Amino acid sequence: MTTILVTGGTGTLGRLVTERLRTDGHEVRVLSRHSRPYAVDLREGGAGLDTALAGVDTVVHCATTQRGGDERSAANLVAAAKRAGVAHLVYISIVGVDRVPLGYYRSKLAVEKLVEESGLGWTVLRATQFHDLVVRVLRALARMPVLVLPAHASDQPVEVAEVADRLAGLAVGAPAGRVPDMGGPEVRTFESLARSYLDATGRRRAVVNVPLAGKTYRAFRAGGHLAPEHAVGKGTFEEYLAVRFGGGEGGRRG
Repeated sequence: MTTILVTGGTGTLGRLVTERLRTDGHEVRVLSRHSRPYAVDLREGGAGLDTALAGVDTVVHCATTQRGGDERSAANLVAAAKRAGVAHLVYISIVGVDRVPLGYYRSKLAVEKLVEESGLGWTVLRATQFHDLVVRVLRALARMPVLVLPAHASDQPVEVAEVADRLAGLAVGAPAGRVPDMGGPEVRTFESLARSYLDATGRRRAVVNVPLAGKTYRAFRAGGHLAPEHAVGKGTFEEYLAVRFGGGEGGRRG
């Protein structure tokens, strides 16, 4: 079986990718800053990264941070992967990184370019936002008595487990370049998502839609982060909420 290294293998997505690959019988190494024996900060690289990559056939690059450093991490990973003779580098990106002028998206796009120009066999998958991210945003907004949302904006959340399945499949296949985007099953207004979240958690909040300014908001409003033509996900936001908040905000089932 293939030896595969998953960066960010203890994170929301990487953990599930690791589980699926191991279930299929592959040897999987998990690389993260605090997970031994391959505890490596990709921003620093070094001998530990070379050790983690020794004998690896495929790398699935899930590690990321919104605090900066993704480009440096990717450059270190690419250089070490080339030294180790890695055959395939799989990278998970975000739908709209080339259309939405958000700093984090620009960084993800730059990493895509590093992967594509690495000289390695490569595959890049872009996905829409995970259900979990939408909930984290809505939970933060719901701390106030009035839930204020960006007007005329939508989202297309996808189930992270489905993205993990897709990544695991890509990892054991041949390098495929940029593969079709992966979007959730429904394009939904932020307001409809917010009201579903409030219903599932038993919260009562007034919902107010407020027009915003700026290039980033205009890009989101125009749907630059959506992939309606690739609505291949199956799990809906309501199904996710039912599993996560079956007993309200303080309850959990499944």
